[in-house]
Amino acid sequence: MRPGHATRFPATLSRATPFLVTSLVVLSCGGDRSRSPTCGLALLVGPRMIQQQLTILPFVLTDAPRGLSASLPAIVAGTSHQGEVTVAYEGPRLALTYQGPSFPPFPTDSAVYGVLVVDDSTQRAQGVLIYESVRPPPSFPQLGTVRGGGGGTDKTIPLYGVRVDWPSVSNSRCPLLGPPAQAPR
Repeated sequence: MRPGHATRFPATLSRATPFLVTSLVVLSCGGDRSRSPTCGLALLVGPRMIQQQLTILPFVLTDAPRGLSASLPAIVAGTSHQGEVTVAYEGPRLALTYQGPSFPPFPTDSAVYGVLVVDDSTQRAQGVLIYESVRPPPSFPQLGTVRGGGGGTDKTIPLYGVRVDWPSVSNSRCPLLGPPAQAPR
């Protein structure tokens, strides 16, 4: 092996490495962030962490919060399609109406439910997640209902609530429920 060949390759590699790293950073940070691997992972992990928080009773909401915005962002867990819920009250309970894509078409009595997510540090509602999995038991505190489906196939599912450390379940570069909810007026 000639001495010139051994030194040329590392010099070329060391020049190419910053170019490749810069290219990867620009590609992963630019454009539509919802299609990045980081955001894809956040769409899977965030809802699962929130769902697990429902098993820790001190974080479960027992009463519907007052003073919510007229609408909140909503998403069906496991999808990237953003929707929203309009907020209304029926006495002390919430009566939300989901507007957007992907509402589960045939929720059964035990397989679909909604969760109102509240940031435990600011006490602000961040939005609603719709889950297609086994519901909490009937004795679990229910805040109200979520209605959705549209087209004459409206379904009503139970709504539960949970407090979470919002920054630990939502990536700020690709927020789980879209932009932050507006403060109530």
